[in-house]
Amino acid sequence: MVTKLTDVAKLAGVSPTTVSRVINRKGYLSEKTIQKVTAAMKELGYKPNNLARSLQGKSAKLVGLIFPNISHIFYAELIEYLEQELFNKGYKTIICNSQQDPVKEREYLEMLAANQVDGIISGSHNLGITDYNRVGAPIVAFDRNLSPEIPVVSSDNYAGGVLAAQTLQQSHCQTIVMITGNDDSSSPTGLRRTGFSSILPDAHYINLSSDYSPIRKEMEIKRILKEIKPDGLFASDDLTAILVIKIAKELGIAVPQELKVIGYDGTTFIENYVPQLTTIKQPIQDIAKLTVELLLNKIEGQEIPATTYSLPISLLPGKSI
Repeated sequence: MVTKLTDVAKLAGVSPTTVSRVINRKGYLSEKTIQKVTAAMKELGYKPNNLARSLQGKSAKLVGLIFPNISHIFYAELIEYLEQELFNKGYKTIICNSQQDPVKEREYLEMLAANQVDGIISGSHNLGITDYNRVGAPIVAFDRNLSPEIPVVSSDNYAGGVLAAQTLQQSHCQTIVMITGNDDSSSPTGLRRTGFSSILPDAHYINLSSDYSPIRKEMEIKRILKEIKPDGLFASDDLTAILVIKIAKELGIAVPQELKVIGYDGTTFIENYVPQLTTIKQPIQDIAKLTVELLLNKIEGQEIPATTYSLPISLLPGKSI
């Protein structure tokens, strides 16, 4: 449940009017009263809510979306589906672009809490567990373990890794590389590597941080192709896979004759504009529907198990295998 002004008043042992006066800095208030109210607000994680005051206690019908990079083609498509689903259910959205910045993410969380949004969907996480646990609004995560109390929706990342490995194996690749991002083994997306290594434990595993500049990333990929000379490569996202194909062409490496490449995401953009890329397709529209369904159930007060809801992946065939 969302913490209300009356909850703060009860904990502080004062009237709701006094709490309102502290928030709005109106009238005479003793320092002791201000400290009691401030301490109660902090303990309950209550944020003053200008929007909710104007709505006279009614639901704001707002949901906050926090994602690390809204210009990324995968996140952009997912956000579009989420916004459509929420709008069809009578909710408006506030889109927050955290850009992998923990300061921005914290400030966006505080802003959403201050406006007492009805719920939050987050695919971004730079903060400690307590930052999300202190938010009173219901939360559903996408592909991130935000807290043991928060359900996670994702594609079946483990099965995606297995399918990518089996596809390269069946293509008779001998020297295989997997390029991963920032995700560690405890994250849902980290399961892509776990699944891949369950089939190909002797493959080369290389992390290319999302903090790398485009030039640094190109240099690293060029080094991989020159030094390891793989004949099979799995990138944990489609944009990296596209970059691999571009650099391979510059180096005179023929795809797929000399190097077979598989990506991960399978957005509509890839299907329409880069159909030559073989990739593991996430069911983005189904992910959006399930995420919204779980969040609205939580908003309505239903008990939702804090587990990971994995949706099936598929192979989107292209000409890079």
